Order: sequence, then structure tokens, then C-alpha cells
Amino acid sequence: MLSRIKDLAEKLAPRLIEIRRHLHSHPELSGQEQQTAAYVAGVLSSCGIVVQEAIGKTGVIGELVGGTDDRLVAIRTDMDALPITERTCLEFASRKPGIMHACGHDVHTTVGLGTAMVLSQLGEMLPGNTRFLFQPAEEIAQGANWMVQDGAMNDVSAIFSVHVFPSIPGGSLGIRYGALTAAADDLEIFIMGESGHGARPHEAVDAIWIASQVITTLQQAISRTQNPLRPIVLTIGQISGGRAPNVIADQVRLAGTVRSLHPDTHADLPQWVEKIVANVCNMYGARYEINYRRGVPSVQNDLALTQLLEESAKEAWGSERVQILPEPSMGAEDFSIYLENAPGTMFRLGVGFPDKPNYPLHHPEFEVNESAIVTGVVTMAYTIYQYWQKRR
Repeated sequence: MLSRIKDLAEKLAPRLIEIRRHLHSHPELSGQEQQTAAYVAGVLSSCGIVVQEAIGKTGVIGELVGGTDDRLVAIRTDMDALPITERTCLEFASRKPGIMHACGHDVHTTVGLGTAMVLSQLGEMLPGNTRFLFQPAEEIAQGANWMVQDGAMNDVSAIFSVHVFPSIPGGSLGIRYGALTAAADDLEIFIMGESGHGARPHEAVDAIWIASQVITTLQQAISRTQNPLRPIVLTIGQISGGRAPNVIADQVRLAGTVRSLHPDTHADLPQWVEKIVANVCNMYGARYEINYRRGVPSVQNDLALTQLLEESAKEAWGSERVQILPEPSMGAEDFSIYLENAPGTMFRLGVGFPDKPNYPLHHPEFEVNESAIVTGVVTMAYTIYQYWQKRR
């Protein structure tokens, strides 16, 4: 069966590259993926797959009907692009100014469609249904929730996903057991002081200076109050306040993100942040408000499904092309939302070039080695096939 899947994928390769380049040329921002969704639905329908549109606002579901097994396996890929001006000079570069597929979601969507094309030709070899989830709005960490709310995970027994990785050579894969990505929350802090003349600071409560103490104390407290084996990354990315150069500020707004890997640490973070902010503000006579918004949890890859993925990938490509990733990423992925409903795993698809610079994700010159597309399709399709064979 592996040779058949590889043959099918290789024959589809020119069409898959065509699909990817079309998607790359016509990127759409989060929640605005109408044209992408219509294109995806058309490709799925041409394979005889049952299609539902407008799932999760602009998402698409394709259902490949198999045998009588009541279990259902799902594959999730995302479709949205980023508000970045492309600087690759590719012939198929973005035609939409200020919008670019700089995170590889065009490749993800193509891998999902390619897997659907391959599996649709296996017919009776699949004893149960396979569901393809094409998700909007991953970049704003909303799309997975929208999809789940619209029933995308109903009856799903297991779910698989993929994300490109430029630091892994094209044609190779990265497998990670346990935590793959971090939980990410949004943080907003208001520091309220008392305005005064810049020449008489002792008569005022300087919100800017107190805000600087809050930032410094939060960063220092991580190293002295948190378990160093359970990392936290707290970033204040925005700060605003003040009315004039010679007027002591009475209010400052801080905004940022808080990322963590361990579930217990993640659970305790709101109280930990507030305790530190309160202590600093009380010391200097300021007031505060905190808006701590839960984002997405950590992607925790299921042990058994990750092992199945590793075995399938090694059988398909050999051990030399399959890396076991020693460290998780502190980036976030809303694939974790699906994992609250069913076990699953995500792998890294190498898209690096051997002979030129490999720019990171979200970079205006980010490119992908298109040989990775067939690698992704074969890996996903063969893993799904093996999932059914091992669970009969």
C-alpha cells in the first residue's frame, strides 16, 4: 500500500504544485478566506468527497466515506495568510499588496487536499470515514474554536495535523512527543497614578516609572519564583502613556503575551501576574487593572498517535529523514483546541533549501522547498491508512 500511495502522490505532484502556487498568489487574511474556501471545496468535490462550506465562518469540511467502522479520523489544515508585504520576487508571489502566506498555510492546505486526493482513490481499503478540516483564522487563534463550535469535531476519534518548518531540510520530518507548542495568553495592564509637574515628582504618582518597575519585576520574578524546568516567556510588546514631556503620566497601558508549556503553570499564571503587579503598585501608591485573557493551550501530542506517525514516516522515508525534535516551540498553535475533544498529533514538515538562505516563518522573504509537498501528502496519507489497519 505504501508504494501505491507514493505512486499516486508522485503523479499528483504537478497538480499539487499548481494548487500551492495558486493559493500563494491569492492569500486571504484571517476570517476572510472566502475565495480560498471556495477553491478548496471545488477540489474536494472533484474527488467525490462530501463537502460542507461555511463551517467555522469561512471553513470547509470534506468527508470521505469509508466502510462501516464507526470511528472517524480527522486531518486539520489551516488556510489564512498574514498582513505582511511579500519580498520573494517569485513568479507566483502574492497578488494582494500587504498580504502574504508567510507561515506556510498555502502548503498546509495543499497537503490536506493532496491527502484527500490520494485517500479518495483507496476506496475499500479505508474501513471508516476520514474528515478533512480546512480551518480559517489560525493566525488570530480563533478559527479552531469556530470550527469546533460548528461541530467539526463531532464523533472524531483521532486527529492529525502538520506545520512547515524552514530549519528542517525539505523532504525531512520532525516528530515531537509530548509538548509541541506553548500555551499563549493575552495580557493587558493599566497602571493608574497621579499627574503632576515634571519638576516635582514627589507630588505625583508616576505611572510610567511604576510601569517600568512592573515590567522589570515580572521578568525578574520568572527566574526566581517559577520552576526553571517549566518555562515561561512573558513579552510586553506595547506600552503607551503620558500627555507631555514635562507632565508626569497618570496612566500607562501595557500589552503583551504570556507563554508557557506546563498545564499547572498555565493554570496559575493569572494569579501570579496579578500578585506581582499588585505588590509593585501598592508599594508606590498606584492603582491597577488587569485583563488576562486565556488564549490557546499547549499542543500536547498523544503518545500512541505520535508513535504511529513516527513508524509510518520512517517506513515511508527511512530513519535518516525523520528527526525526533528534542525541544518544543514557545510559539502557539490553535490545533490544541481540537485536542481538547480528541487525541491527536502534529508533525513538522521540513521545507528548507540546501543551497540558499532559509528565512524564518512570518518573514517577508520566507520561501518553501516545494519537494516537501509530496513528502507531507505521503506521510499523512500513509499514517491515516496505518491508523485504520492497526485499529481493525
